[in-house]
Amino acid sequence: MAEAETAFDAVPNVESRATYPSLAGKRVLVTGGGSGIGAGIVEGFARQGADVTFFDIAEDDSRALVERLAPARVRFERVDLTRIADLQATIARLIEAEGGFDILVNNAANDDRHEIDQVDEAYWDNRVAVNLKHMFFCAQAVVPAMKARGSGAIINLGSISWHLGLTGLTLYQTCKAGIEGLTRSLARELGPDGIRATCVIPGNVRTPRQLKWYTPEGEAEIVDAQCLKGRLLPHDIAAMVMFLASDDAQLVTGHSYFVDAGWR
Repeated sequence: MAEAETAFDAVPNVESRATYPSLAGKRVLVTGGGSGIGAGIVEGFARQGADVTFFDIAEDDSRALVERLAPARVRFERVDLTRIADLQATIARLIEAEGGFDILVNNAANDDRHEIDQVDEAYWDNRVAVNLKHMFFCAQAVVPAMKARGSGAIINLGSISWHLGLTGLTLYQTCKAGIEGLTRSLARELGPDGIRATCVIPGNVRTPRQLKWYTPEGEAEIVDAQCLKGRLLPHDIAAMVMFLASDDAQLVTGHSYFVDAGWR
């Protein structure tokens, strides 16, 4: 991939990004918010003037993010999302202390590579816990307060991977396919209470983690397969999340939205 920066690669000036007045002061919960796409989403809400809490287990990255975004209202809670009882207790404590969440962004996931013959029952259960199970229980925990308010937005992060049928990701892709089904179900179940559920499907986003898997040649192949010839960055995904969380999307629910530069 060429070193020269293109218009697509350049991070837009903060002042040129969309502002949604309806997000100011909203209580937002983001899972996996300490780095990568999650950090971009946390930063996006902070810029909108929201009150953001994010869960992660990466303490150094998470504390550095809070410090970088100060004095924005951003709070880090160390939560292992595979421990459902701890997850539920933390959300209950936060709601009791400061009120219910208006917006939930289920972002946390882990795309470790694996071969089919390497998978045993314990690894299967772990991957489902890391990539899918917590999304349902986070939603379950925030929904009562949303119902009481008569509004709310749940945004789940999917993945283009299963749409492409990539290799080495069977369990990850199984979970990500399930997330789209979860989104459809939540939208139908919760719509009468004014709660919206949508799914954002990122393409290949250039983060430090993704750079573990791709050489410059591999990145060039991805760009060649895209309609738009630039590398996606976390702020590109955050831009879609901001819209779906805002009142501008008040009648948008039940569907999935690709942000992939046309990589299909």
